[in-house]
Amino acid sequence: MSSNSFAYNEQSGGGEATELGQEATSTISPSGAFGLFSSDLKKNEDLKQMLESNKDSAKLDAMKRIVGMMAKGKNASELFPAVVKNVASKNIEIKKLVYVYLVRYAEEQQDLALLSISTFQRALKDPNQLIRASALRVLSSIRVPIIVPIMMLAIKEAAADLSPYVRKNAAHAIQKLYSLEPEQKEMLIEVIEKLLKDKSTLVAGSVVMAFEEVCPDRIDLIHKNYRKLCNLLVDVEEWGQVVIIHMLTRYARTQFVSPWKEDDGVEDNEKNFYESDDEEKEKTEKRKKPYAMDPDHRLLIRNTKPLLQSRNAAVVMAVAQLFWHISPKSEAGIISKSLVRLLRSNREVQYIVLQNIATMSIQRKGMFEPYLKSFYVRSTDPTMIKTLKLEILTNLANEANISTLLREFQTYVKSQDKQFAAATIQTIGRCATNISEITDTCLNGLVCLLSNRDEIVVAESVVVIKKLLQMQPAQHGEIIKHMAKLLDSITVPVARASILWLIGENCERVPKIAPDVLRRMAKSFTSEDDLVKLQILNLGAKLYLTNSKQTKLLTQYILNLGKYDQNYDIRDRTRFIRQLIVPNEKSGALSKYAKKILLAQKPAPLLESPFKDRDHFQLGTLSHTLNTKATGYLELSNWPEVAPDPAVRNVEVIELAKEWTPAGKTKKENPSKKFYSESEEEDGSSDSNSDSESESGSESGEQSEEGDSSDDSSEDSSSDSDSGSGSESELENKRTAKKNTKNKGKSDSEDGEKENEKSKTSESSSAESSSVEESSSDSESESESESKPESRKVIKEKEKTRQDRNPVTKDVSLLDLDDFNLVSTPVALPTPALSPSLIADLEGLNLSASSSVINVSTPVFVPMKTHVMLHRMSGKGLAAHYYFPRQPCIFGDKMISVQITLNNTADRKIENIHIGEKKLPTGMQMHVFNPIESLEPEGSITVSVGIDFCDSTQTASFQLCTKDDCFNVSIQPPVGELLLPVAMSEKDFKKEQGMLTGMNETSTMIIAAPQNFTPAVILQKVVNVANVGVVPSGQDSIYRFAAKTVHSGSLMLVTVELKEGSTAQLIINTEKTVIGSVLLRELKPVLSQG
Repeated sequence: MSSNSFAYNEQSGGGEATELGQEATSTISPSGAFGLFSSDLKKNEDLKQMLESNKDSAKLDAMKRIVGMMAKGKNASELFPAVVKNVASKNIEIKKLVYVYLVRYAEEQQDLALLSISTFQRALKDPNQLIRASALRVLSSIRVPIIVPIMMLAIKEAAADLSPYVRKNAAHAIQKLYSLEPEQKEMLIEVIEKLLKDKSTLVAGSVVMAFEEVCPDRIDLIHKNYRKLCNLLVDVEEWGQVVIIHMLTRYARTQFVSPWKEDDGVEDNEKNFYESDDEEKEKTEKRKKPYAMDPDHRLLIRNTKPLLQSRNAAVVMAVAQLFWHISPKSEAGIISKSLVRLLRSNREVQYIVLQNIATMSIQRKGMFEPYLKSFYVRSTDPTMIKTLKLEILTNLANEANISTLLREFQTYVKSQDKQFAAATIQTIGRCATNISEITDTCLNGLVCLLSNRDEIVVAESVVVIKKLLQMQPAQHGEIIKHMAKLLDSITVPVARASILWLIGENCERVPKIAPDVLRRMAKSFTSEDDLVKLQILNLGAKLYLTNSKQTKLLTQYILNLGKYDQNYDIRDRTRFIRQLIVPNEKSGALSKYAKKILLAQKPAPLLESPFKDRDHFQLGTLSHTLNTKATGYLELSNWPEVAPDPAVRNVEVIELAKEWTPAGKTKKENPSKKFYSESEEEDGSSDSNSDSESESGSESGEQSEEGDSSDDSSEDSSSDSDSGSGSESELENKRTAKKNTKNKGKSDSEDGEKENEKSKTSESSSAESSSVEESSSDSESESESESKPESRKVIKEKEKTRQDRNPVTKDVSLLDLDDFNLVSTPVALPTPALSPSLIADLEGLNLSASSSVINVSTPVFVPMKTHVMLHRMSGKGLAAHYYFPRQPCIFGDKMISVQITLNNTADRKIENIHIGEKKLPTGMQMHVFNPIESLEPEGSITVSVGIDFCDSTQTASFQLCTKDDCFNVSIQPPVGELLLPVAMSEKDFKKEQGMLTGMNETSTMIIAAPQNFTPAVILQKVVNVANVGVVPSGQDSIYRFAAKTVHSGSLMLVTVELKEGSTAQLIINTEKTVIGSVLLRELKPVLSQG
């Protein structure tokens, strides 16, 4: 019988068990509790009678009810003797259900199960695979050492079974036998080695689990099966994938060299300072060798990448930890999107994922910065999730986003969840220590919280303020005075102790307040908490040493109170302080140094993340979650200095290639390979290719995260970007156009490459085929090039047909690339000589936007507003202003042109004006102007720079240097200058707007006088704020403007729709929601004012 009927029986059993319960309740006698017990007894007696019946239908009905009871969690162990008698039943349905029961209860009723062991052994030879597998499961569940030899024999036979389901159960039985009898390890390893060679996806996960349990250190067993496991991974069941990925992560760390070596070069230079010249030479020689990723290493990364889209959170987490631990740092960023997706799962999954993100975000902030809003706290989140999100937000905080985060934190402080509110205050403190620019702002905000009605919020604020003031106490005397006044109202011991400690440390800065605080504390000393008492004693001692005239008697009074306190800590502290500060005959040499001891300069506390020390545990493991080594945890080894011989993995792959890849079939398979990725084919071909691939992959990966709407296409573009000028144009097409236009552009660039190669050599097609197949195996490429000479003719014919079509497709690719040309005027499209019906069909097929969408037009208006970059007073006579000319940048198609005017207001010549050190945020790039030799007094010069702001309003900070000085300056772009105007028709505008709705649309209502809503006024105001193009409108009440972002080419559609009266609606549609919302905020007041 099939497994489907097996599952059906279990379900039906559950339903009939419900009927059984109803029957049982109907038989309860009215005599009370005794009736209830007798009914239970009758119920089980009824089942026993049915099991002993001669009718198979009765037995089957009884088994269904029993399995139903098990499914509901009821105890059915007392039926074991009656059930085990039916193990030899000839009815296949009864037999299956009996085995389900026995697997559950065999361990509890070992003696009775042993009586039927001969039946189980016979069942191992049953023609039905489910019976064979169930018999093995029952046998391995009887945990009695005496049957170990029988189990061992059964496992060996099952491992050679024709059914993969039985072999899978053999792998499960290996783990059970090993836990029962570890001495059988060597024999079990032989079985594992045999099962590892199994080609079935059903077996792979289970045998790797057995390997991890029995012999995780026997890496040699994996060598020959490594490539097979990598290739089978996608088809293995989900829990098998998790186990295999974790095992392969450990394997990769032992067999391949670190892909992070290039990133560590700077650290090595620092270490070399103290080393000898010979050692230095050796290390520099090593560094000179370019890093080439092992093809097997690349195979693992490539085959696990698709699993980031798995529906199983454990699989996604396993792939994420694999990328984190073994992939180049430039490629690890791809996991961030998948991990953020898991935050939509249930709270248990969120908790584990957030813990891992917290660890990752400490080391590589840039990975999760684009998804900052995904970590904002929701009101429905439990406290454990809230605190983890706070931790991540703290790790991601920087100068660019801290203002947004502080506004978010202000809301969190008002939360009803007091534990969360306290954690938020601690977070504000950590942000203040990490980002020095906002320390004062945070301090002022925390001081405002001191007037909060909630005691817990006030107490936590006091503790955090105390830590912040330790860093710069001299500047904040007023805050200390303010906190001293709060002593009467604050009752939380930690907060009171913190205030007293602060006053004690700064008693010389507040000489009038400190003695009065001590007086008040002396009154309430006996009723204070022990923590507060200790700080009162410390305050008294410090004031005795600095202001003994006013506080001598008070301190002695407090010391007398402490001498008889109930707590021995306080009594000990009192004795110690008395001997230290009050000189007498017995006091030793220490009393001379009392002031230095008590008023020593304390180091400021270091506010660190609690996840800082967790990175030595493998991500996604129980040990990482608990932050302690759990039983069974296998540590990741360090990367080897020199990779072990890769030949150990070659044997089986070559045999498989010869066996399964006939010469005729490879041609058919190549186009599908090429469709997915070209770089994958060229991974193993040369060192330089792998280098360029990792670099270009990182760049295009970042860009696709920011701007590309299609995830799949962005992944393709990141892998396609290592094949020369043709593939660069492909990459640019992918960023700007939709899928259909991309495919045409791709075919054009490939055709262009083939034509060039054809002019250079007559045998281009054979060279291409050999290069394509080089990564799979050398033998494949040899057999391919030698067999089927007819294939060359086919390729040549295809090239001819492509050339015939070339004029049409070339126009499309030129339009696609016009986005990145320096020409700002629209390009006219020549009319192709095609029939009207064919043109109509082609228009219907074209899924992308029409050609006018991607045509950059000339700016409608160029505001000449200048911004001060360097004031003449700060620049010692050198003044600098900058403005945005709204012209295409000559330094790069993703850069924004900035004109800088330099003036010499001094009475001497300024020499060697140049840009020094650049402090740019991640991803931002800057093209500097050539150094200016000299600038005469009263002289002026205008220079141009190009800056790629990465579609953000982050500040580009750098140094403007002269011969003698360097000045820190910065350029911050208004959001409207991050755009390029686009010329498009109203029809195209509406079509694009229809695709950018929902989360991609922001709108607001504007109220203004009617004279402000004339066409000329609206046009002038909008183009003054933003560099947008005007879209012709067929309606008088609607004004449309279109632009695209300079960096990613994302469309920005602005609509001003006049309503009744003096109101209008402003709508912005764009994928770049952050830029859209900022632009909305800037346009609203401009359109509202007169």
